[in-house]
Amino acid sequence: MNFLELREKYTEFSYNWYKIEENENEYKISYEFEIVGLSKFNPTWTIPKMSDSVSKDQNKELLETMVFNLGMVELVSYWKITCAPHVTVKNICLNQKQIDWWKKLYFYGLGEFFYKNNIRTNIDEFMNISTGNRKLSKIITNEKFAGALVPIGGGKDSIVTLDVIKEDFADNMCYVINPRGATEETAEAAGYGEDKRCYVKRTLDKNMLELNKQGYLNGHTPFSSIVAFSALIVAYLNKKKYIVLSNEASANESTIYEEEVNHQYSKSYEFEQDFNEYVKENILDGIEYFSLLRPISEYQIAKHFAKLPNFYSIFKSCNAGSKENKWCANCPKCLFVYIILAPFMNKQDMIKIFGEDLLEKESLKETMEMLAGIQKNKPFECVGSRDEVNTAICETIKKCEANNEEVPLLYKYYKNTNKYQEYKDEENEYNTFYNSENNVPEHYKQMLKKSEII
Repeated sequence: MNFLELREKYTEFSYNWYKIEENENEYKISYEFEIVGLSKFNPTWTIPKMSDSVSKDQNKELLETMVFNLGMVELVSYWKITCAPHVTVKNICLNQKQIDWWKKLYFYGLGEFFYKNNIRTNIDEFMNISTGNRKLSKIITNEKFAGALVPIGGGKDSIVTLDVIKEDFADNMCYVINPRGATEETAEAAGYGEDKRCYVKRTLDKNMLELNKQGYLNGHTPFSSIVAFSALIVAYLNKKKYIVLSNEASANESTIYEEEVNHQYSKSYEFEQDFNEYVKENILDGIEYFSLLRPISEYQIAKHFAKLPNFYSIFKSCNAGSKENKWCANCPKCLFVYIILAPFMNKQDMIKIFGEDLLEKESLKETMEMLAGIQKNKPFECVGSRDEVNTAICETIKKCEANNEEVPLLYKYYKNTNKYQEYKDEENEYNTFYNSENNVPEHYKQMLKKSEII
């Protein structure tokens, strides 16, 4: 089934309704989306009440606005099945600026999906949106917010964030969507008890999964934007002032050479800016969304993580192995993490983490080429920049040669490439790297300095 045929057959996608149900323990959020003539979808969210105060004095209108907007980002997972040209948002009114905002997120957040499905379209034509009459206005609230909500993914980045801001521990809370081994163990190892971990359950509609099996369109969606809008609800319910992400500077780099196709678009500085602007204009003031690690590089994050041995056996960021809470040791994410940590950790610790020496695996040669820019396009994974990869490789080669150790198999090959000639004598800019395009408040910048990352 292809894009044009599906759009011609299924012309309308509808956001029918959202519903909030509350009991003494949790909020249950339900949605109904519909590809007219094909299927309805009812995904859900369950958000626990972390304390008695959560259920008191909540602004129901504000909560409803947040839940509606979470539905706007959730819908794209279902829209992409047929890419209907027309989207109807029933009942709720959106102005043109809001419609343009959502179209921008969908279009660039689906860049990988369009690319992999060979879809040729543009931001004006891929979708038009019509809405209802009821307007959800921004709410002015006098509620006080303090502390940080920290989304945890189970990888090294959020671990570094938790370590950097540990002096604010008393006011912080971890946020996890559909917890698994690495996320739970990370929060626990960082000292966050059950009363300081908000575990939210998100379900996907089984009809979508069945249609994917039947050959309808499938692919990557901007998951980090789902994290953003859901974290906003959790931050509000728990009166947290900051949503502290762990997205580094390299999340801004395009995956596809010389094209605007970024697997990490919703982790980018541009989306961070857009999200804060949207929230302040349309939802509320008082909660700020920023990435603590935006000023720094993957290289600096890896260097700091290497100082945290208590997390070596815990962290996992391999998508292929996530269900089994392990590293698959064969994918681009595994190899990237291995490459970026190798300058700072000894081989024995690395092998203990991954189960084998990934730098000795000839089967990963092409993956290394993609990561290093020997091939033009990066893998569609959340990995660092090409410059960071080449710098880390050259630093590891220098370390091996200085210690009279044999250079690993993949790096022996790398030494015969133009990239090695290009980078081997370059000054390592990542030791003192600082990206000024960030929204980090001064209080948190001081923590980064105290941790000696910047």
